[in-house]
Amino acid sequence: MQTYKYKAVTNTGSTVTGVLSGENKEEIIKNLRSKNQFPVLVEALQQSRNLDIGQMKRIKIKDIALFCRQLYTMLNAGVTLINCLDILKLQTENKESNVFPELLINMVIAGEVSGNLDTIMSRLAVHFEKENHIRNKIKGALVYPVFIAVITIVVVFFLLTFVLPTFISMFTSSGVEVPALTRGLISISEFIRKYWYIVLGIIVACSYFISKLVRTEDGKMAIDTALMRIPVVKGTIQKMYTSRFTRTLSTLMVSGIPLIQALEAVAKVVNNKPVEKALISTIDDVRKGVNLSIPIKNTNLFPPMVYYMINIGEESGSIDDLLERTASFYDEELDESIKKMMGLIEPSMIVFMAVIVGLIVISIALPMFDMVKTIR
Repeated sequence: MQTYKYKAVTNTGSTVTGVLSGENKEEIIKNLRSKNQFPVLVEALQQSRNLDIGQMKRIKIKDIALFCRQLYTMLNAGVTLINCLDILKLQTENKESNVFPELLINMVIAGEVSGNLDTIMSRLAVHFEKENHIRNKIKGALVYPVFIAVITIVVVFFLLTFVLPTFISMFTSSGVEVPALTRGLISISEFIRKYWYIVLGIIVACSYFISKLVRTEDGKMAIDTALMRIPVVKGTIQKMYTSRFTRTLSTLMVSGIPLIQALEAVAKVVNNKPVEKALISTIDDVRKGVNLSIPIKNTNLFPPMVYYMINIGEESGSIDDLLERTASFYDEELDESIKKMMGLIEPSMIVFMAVIVGLIVISIALPMFDMVKTIR
């Protein structure tokens, strides 16, 4: 589909501008006339690269937020756009090209058409700053569990390959019956020491397979679906995509982006495959004239507050404002949910590490107790 910017006159004589997507110019004109808007200008815009927040590899969200904030500040101060871009080009530390997400590109187009680019950049700055905040919170929440997991693996590997082998000859020569737990760990230890290259190969192969899997559509769908069913984390994940959905949709709508196009952009940046699939289905319903609140409710993916707020916004004509308030609420809820989740995960990881290391220590200690009894 091609994106077009347009200028049209309404029945009351007022002029409206915006951007729409369609197969051709005739479809855009037909769309405008169905809304009792008479186009005076319909112009095709250069297609942007299909980049979204989840696909950006070379540029950080905080760099996008900083770019928007600095551009807004200079535009608001009266600096011309060309001079703003020259200044930003000179002072930026990230020199990569073709990295701006489609969300930013579409909103800049809307800002240029409507003449309020500075306001658009301010909203984009806030949006990406909050997105960066959410990502940092999630990364921070994952640091401790990953650290504990790595430490557990290192300790277990050390015990099995360096500590346990020193006791094997002692157990064998003593003639004491070795418990089943100890025999099992001895077998694992001998296998790792003899066939370490096979173990290493399995680890590398699994890592490669997982890295490929998470990049496929089916893999992402399976992983996101599984995470949404885990009792400890599913609430946090719901609050995260709810915050992202309401905030992004509010930002787009308040900037003058039509609802259909706004939903298409939101589906790409929500970063959750089941939710993305549900939003694409929602777009089809909205095209048929169904109010947004109805298909959102039917997805059964969002909290009741979301579709009630959308419904109130549709009736009052202030859907963008209510979505923004809902996003602020779930931003705070997400922070609290992450804290609660970590309050459960941290002790669980410590107990897990203690159980694994404890089993190995017990497997070594049990034969030694039997040896002492034999000597006595």
